[in-house]
Amino acid sequence: MANEQTLEQPLPSTAAETEGAAPAAAPKRPSTANRKAGTGHSKAGKAEPATGKAKKRGYSDNERAEKLAAIEARTSGGETLKAAIKGAGISEQTYYQWKRAGAPVEEPKAKAEANAGLETLADLVALEEENQRLRIRLAEKLRAENVELRKRLGLD
Repeated sequence: MANEQTLEQPLPSTAAETEGAAPAAAPKRPSTANRKAGTGHSKAGKAEPATGKAKKRGYSDNERAEKLAAIEARTSGGETLKAAIKGAGISEQTYYQWKRAGAPVEEPKAKAEANAGLETLADLVALEEENQRLRIRLAEKLRAENVELRKRLGLD
């Protein structure tokens, strides 16, 4: 019976005891420094791969060429470029970077034809001489026109 009485009646407690009991009941969290350092509650054996992030991976030149060719084939078949890129499993930015890096630098046809005519130094010298002759003819023509206009206006 004595046990029943002690269970029914709470023991008198002081204010110091009740204040000390409350923080002890709550679990302590490690400080921010400890969490960043990796101490505390770690799940070393239960590491799970991140499902939301894409795996960073480098593609070989052959794989890049295959993916670019597959995308070109899909787009020529009527599929949109965006869908074809997504189907290949790469991002649009990656596609454009690969395309830019893999494409040879092409000169415009007009520039290529002009450069083909200037292959020799003799051609360049002949063009410079012709340019000088044309400049002289233009200067003479402008002087004659200027003289004629002055006569018409009566400035001479």
